[in-house]
Amino acid sequence: MRHILRRRDIVADSWRYLGEEIAPGDALIVPLAALRAERERWWNWTGRLGVRLNPSEPVEALAADLPRLDLVAVEFPNPGDGRGYSQARLLRERLRFRGELRAVGAGVRQDQAFLLARGGFDSLEPVAGVDLEAVRGALTRYDVAYQPGAAQVKLRLQRFFAAGGHASAHRPPDTESSQATVRQLPNY
Repeated sequence: MRHILRRRDIVADSWRYLGEEIAPGDALIVPLAALRAERERWWNWTGRLGVRLNPSEPVEALAADLPRLDLVAVEFPNPGDGRGYSQARLLRERLRFRGELRAVGAGVRQDQAFLLARGGFDSLEPVAGVDLEAVRGALTRYDVAYQPGAAQVKLRLQRFFAAGGHASAHRPPDTESSQATVRQLPNY
């Protein structure tokens, strides 16, 4: 059985991928191409439905299907491919997707976990053999962030420059009198 990291907990994955053994009513993740090819079939699926999005597929292609989807699995084929971060941001902010957002693939590693959570991912599914305890530990490595992001990670402080700041607003603050905004975040 596959295990994933969902909001800091290591859990058995209740979702199945198309091609694995499935029963009617199972929570199922299908590739975007399959969803497009047999849209009516998947919209009538009796269980929860998710879609797997590869880095080259446009997020906008999911807009009409998002009301039916409970999960979007965004593929990270390698650690150097950051297109999934952009896809996650578009899903969360532009398309207002509130379902589970999952990072999957070889690019889901311990050193990426904190950034993936800050990017809005609820769950992480690294390839087999990756130490999930180490990945979970990476979520607590930092407690201060200098950019706005999703509140998936417990932070002590979030520091960033206020909108309308001066020309040096893209540099880190170097004095107490800078125009940085510090916001206390809730504990999750």
